[in-house]
This record gives sequence, structure tokens and C-alpha cells, in this order.
Amino acid sequence: MFVLAHVSDLHLCGTPRLAELAGKRGLGFLNWQRRRKRIHRPAVLDAITRHLKTVAADHVAVTGDLVNLSLPSEFSRARAWLETLGPPSSVTVIPGNHDIYVSEARPWPAQFWGDYMRGDADAARGAFPFLRRRGAVVLIALNSALPTGPFMATGRLGEGQFARLAQVLDDTRGQFRIVLIHHPPTNPLRRHMRRLTDAAEFRRVLAAKGAELLLHGHDHCRRVVWLEGPHGPIPAVGVPSASAVAAHGGENAAGYNIFRIDGEVGAWRCEMISRERGFDGIVREVERRTLLPAGGLGAGGARK
Repeated sequence: MFVLAHVSDLHLCGTPRLAELAGKRGLGFLNWQRRRKRIHRPAVLDAITRHLKTVAADHVAVTGDLVNLSLPSEFSRARAWLETLGPPSSVTVIPGNHDIYVSEARPWPAQFWGDYMRGDADAARGAFPFLRRRGAVVLIALNSALPTGPFMATGRLGEGQFARLAQVLDDTRGQFRIVLIHHPPTNPLRRHMRRLTDAAEFRRVLAAKGAELLLHGHDHCRRVVWLEGPHGPIPAVGVPSASAVAAHGGENAAGYNIFRIDGEVGAWRCEMISRERGFDGIVREVERRTLLPAGGLGAGGARK
């Protein structure tokens, strides 16, 4: 049995200097002051983190948006938070669009969190895709984050990552392959300005090469979508923000997911357990469903 925890979208925000408020950061800070600071609360993140640490997880996946405006002070806070979760060998991190909010921030995720963003055999930090093997489980980390213009939060993988991803999926066939990406692999029309621009190409790679599980953040929602795979559907699972004080605008209150994985080639089993912080501040289990074998509760419903 391998137990994986999934957490995402902390949105740790710092106080920018006046010189840092030009362009997109200025607009983002106004949005933070007007709305988002009432949603993303440090005390909520602390409660989720404490509860997560009570779980005997073998590994933790963090799928981006650790920071909010890509300020150096935010990256330092996020680094300190990662260290409370565990050593780099036990925690895998990928960036989200807020982690590369502006062009100057491109190198900072690797600079501050590089040892959490490196494959087992890789000397380079922040090279994608990277691969981590944990027994029969393989974590394949992608980077969809890039700086965008004001009011946009789109992502992109690009042909280089697609080619390497296809090769990695081939090379790890027979193991339990978990793909990590920040942006979800499907694009609802209402979220056009927040979409993965090459999602169709991404889904084509997965349809051809397969994977056992995909985890993402970005939408701040607990959601399971089934993608086409070569031998059956692939569950793509989103998770709420880890710092959201309450449900709002179609987004869930803060929570995290646990995946219990066992079995063998052709007979994998994967159970998802979702936990959420309630209005009373208590973190509770809110959903439990079987993702694999597909065709059971995972494909059509859930048990509470």
C-alpha cells in the first residue's frame, strides 16, 4: 500500500514594495486587498497542514500556486512551509501560474524549491518533466506555468514537454503512473482566460500512452473528470485550495485528498479520500470513492 497526499493552491501573499507594484503585480495586489485576502487565510492553511501531518502519507504532491504575487518574501514563506511537510525526498512540488506571475520570477521556483522539484536521477533543478520512483508508483511532474498578461491565468506545456512525457510514459509502462500538472486537462468555456491552451494535445498524449492517475490544482475544486486512455479511462482529480476559508463561487472550502494505492499491473486499486475544513474549523472526511478499478464507484458515483 502506497499512500499519497495531494495539496495545492496555498496563495501565500506578502506585502510588496511600491516598486514591485507595476503591471500585473499591482492589479493582483488590488484584487488581493479587495477580495482574495478574505478567502485565503493563513490560519486555515495552518489547520489543513496540521491535519495533513496526522496522516501516515508516504509522499505529498503539491501542485502549484504556493505563492500569490511571485514576491521573494512569498517564496521564502513557501519554502518554510514545505520544510514542515517533510524533506525533498518525501514531497514533490510543481509550479502554478501564480508562482511565475511575472517574467522576472521564472527562475525563482527552482531557486527556492529546487530540491523539491528534481527527479531522482537529475542534477538539474526545475527541469520538466521530471520523474520520481517510489516503489511501484511513479510521479511524473509537468510545468504548465508561464507569465501571462493582466487578467489572464492560462498555462501551456509545449511540444518539448509533450515529447518527453510520451517517452517517460512509455518507459514506465507497467508501473502506477501519476501525472502532476497545475492546470486541469479540460477547459470549461467559462474559464477561458484560465485554461491550459494546449489541453487537447495533452489529452492526445495521455490517450495514446496512458497513465493511472492525474492530479491538478488551479480550479480550487474537488472534482474528478475521466479522460480517454488506451486501456480504459484515466481519473483526473482536482483539489481545493489549501487556504480557502469557505466555499465560494463554485469553489470548495480548504481541503486535501489522500490516495491509497495498491495492486499490480492490470489490477491496480486506488481509493480517494477527500477531507475538508468545515465552518466550525474542524477538518473532516467528506467523500470516499474508488477510482481504480474504473467502472465501479469511481466511474459513476461516490460513497460518502
